[in-house]
Amino acid sequence: MQYPNITKATFCSRENRFVATVSLDGREEKVHVKNTGRCRELLVPGATVYLVHSEAETRKYAYDLVAVEKEHLLINMDSQAPNQVFRSWLTDGNLKKEITFVKPEYQYGNSRIDFYFECGQERHLVEVKGVTLEQDGLCRFPDAPTERGVKHLEELIHAVQEGYQAWICFVVQMDGMTLFRPNWETDPKFAKTLQAASEAGVQIRALGCCVTPDSMQICYEIPVDLSAGRKEAEQ
Repeated sequence: MQYPNITKATFCSRENRFVATVSLDGREEKVHVKNTGRCRELLVPGATVYLVHSEAETRKYAYDLVAVEKEHLLINMDSQAPNQVFRSWLTDGNLKKEITFVKPEYQYGNSRIDFYFECGQERHLVEVKGVTLEQDGLCRFPDAPTERGVKHLEELIHAVQEGYQAWICFVVQMDGMTLFRPNWETDPKFAKTLQAASEAGVQIRALGCCVTPDSMQICYEIPVDLSAGRKEAEQ
């Protein structure tokens, strides 16, 4: 995935989930934030951020904020990017060979699952989650409690019971991570449900990305540890 017209700026403040103020070429500029999550550890005053300029005249803001530097890390925080890079990775045969059909945004039960695909007679459902939280060299999800994420996991468990093959793929929007863990401290309900999903047959993958200011692509797999932090969270 490639971005055109990337510009470097300095983060100043965040007005709400959708709008931030940055310093660009010596002036303050309001920009659209392409991630409605909290991202409190990323969007701090003085952080270097990367913007995509749009030529569309109908837009309220001329720039989208898509990436940020956190110390030595460059983190893509575009919430649309994980599905885009995952679809390319999927259709290139990296998850399963000989895929015969792919449908994004597939309605299953009471949820819209990110991808449905077929390999011959096999039916697969995949939920994709973008990961932007890094702690001590480890990547974690989520960065805030997510009832929606729990609901998706419960749907995938049900899908396995109905004969689907089900996957949850965490697309890690930064390079150099050595281990993925669910965030037991922040959202023990999601972490417990993820562990239950694994035990029920939902397959879990963490996919590391190579990230530059103007690009992101899945490059490697990251080991997954579901148990870490469970005892502390249950006390």
